[in-house]
Amino acid sequence: MEETPKWEIQKILKFLENGLSEEIINKIMYHTSLDVMKQNPMANYISIPRTVMDHSISPFVRKGMPGDWQNHFTVPQNEKFDEDYKKG
Repeated sequence: MEETPKWEIQKILKFLENGLSEEIINKIMYHTSLDVMKQNPMANYISIPRTVMDHSISPFVRKGMPGDWQNHFTVPQNEKFDEDYKKG
């Protein structure tokens, strides 16, 4: 998504059978950029108590790179995460 955000947004809009103005698409691109999301408390979960999510260990919005979890999770931790995620 980071490499071609406009194309990806247009693809989603086509799937939803919805069209938006160029101005709205540009606003979506802006507000979904990693730099803006890192600063947005509604996207970065900074308001969650430290006892639940300690951002000094790892912020919620990091690099936006596929596979970056490997720099933060061990394989067993990722398996546990996947298991918990499937439970909903």
